[in-house]
Amino acid sequence: MKQLKMLLVLCCVLVVHPLFAQKSQQQPLNIGGAFLLVNPDARSSAMGDAVTGIEPDANAMFGNAAKLPFAGSWGVSASYSPWMWDLNDHKTHMAYVSGFKTFAEQQSVGVSVKYFNYGDVTFRDENGMELQQYRPREFAIDAAYARKLGSKYSLAVTLRYIRSELGSGTYNGQLQKPASAVAGDVGLYYQNYADNLDYGNRYAWGISFTNLGSRLKYTDDNNRKSFLPMNLRIGGGYSFVHTQDHQFTVALDVNKLLVPTPPIYKLDGNGNPTAEIEKGKDPNRGVAEAIFSSFGDAPGGFNEELREFSLAAGLEYDYQHKFFVRTGYFYEHPNKGNRQHFTAGVGVNISGVQIDMAYLMPTGTSLIQRRSLLFTLMYNISPQK
Repeated sequence: MKQLKMLLVLCCVLVVHPLFAQKSQQQPLNIGGAFLLVNPDARSSAMGDAVTGIEPDANAMFGNAAKLPFAGSWGVSASYSPWMWDLNDHKTHMAYVSGFKTFAEQQSVGVSVKYFNYGDVTFRDENGMELQQYRPREFAIDAAYARKLGSKYSLAVTLRYIRSELGSGTYNGQLQKPASAVAGDVGLYYQNYADNLDYGNRYAWGISFTNLGSRLKYTDDNNRKSFLPMNLRIGGGYSFVHTQDHQFTVALDVNKLLVPTPPIYKLDGNGNPTAEIEKGKDPNRGVAEAIFSSFGDAPGGFNEELREFSLAAGLEYDYQHKFFVRTGYFYEHPNKGNRQHFTAGVGVNISGVQIDMAYLMPTGTSLIQRRSLLFTLMYNISPQK
């Protein structure tokens, strides 16, 4: 433990996900606020985090707020997860509440709050002496506006305030402090119906850019700032065999982090990395430059760029819009985070009140990932079809 920042990053990675672990000489991605990538909705989590192509509801703001005008008149939702409950004495948890209102079937406004608590963390010096007890936590507050562009398309913008409190005190001459940032999302969504296989089959696709914003500053060093997990998501879904009793929905999302890929640094005589870059690009860039250059800055070339895309796929069976069974899979390359897990879940809808549960089962070789549960309670006035 050389300094608190290293501890905080390790804490965040251990508890949330091994999002940014890199192999060989590369360093971890300089990213803060990783909790923003964790899906709080049990329904789409049970479908492998394929959020774009499923039917819109009150939780649409997480993946693509442009879905809100298609979600109905209004809706509210509350989600909770004892996240990776076998870590930190069951004290790590995530909570999420959201709601929206649609006006004249054309415009929607939505709000949400996401809170992540990492439990109690003990900080020690290099001799193992306890320095302090701290309870790291992070939260984000969102406000979205969405509008239909005709009867099939919609566009949305979201504003977000992020607060990340991962530590305090002075270590190695650096003042550690909570960090704040502001960010925005932009989303486009398309939805239509067709009489294929049966009748009234729904198909949809969308694209969204999320967490585009300022950097997080955890210390008093202006040269040490962390990028938000800026992300590009493209996805779609198709609902078929849409009879009075049965409906199947398949969904697929592709994600790409829009942040600098760490370069490979030259090694000194002892095999330790130096400050001189051997291959790749300098990761110290502005936000706009980081977004556009993220598609071509991997030191491993095109093959490494392809490995930076993650895939989320899911399937949902719907019986009379009252009982749901879901499954899915999420894949991320082992060198780019190694998140790999099967998902499963069920849901029931009673008089408009829907209860969903999801269970995440890691399949990758990472020792960091753990099983997780998510629960969502939602009330949504669905549109007439």
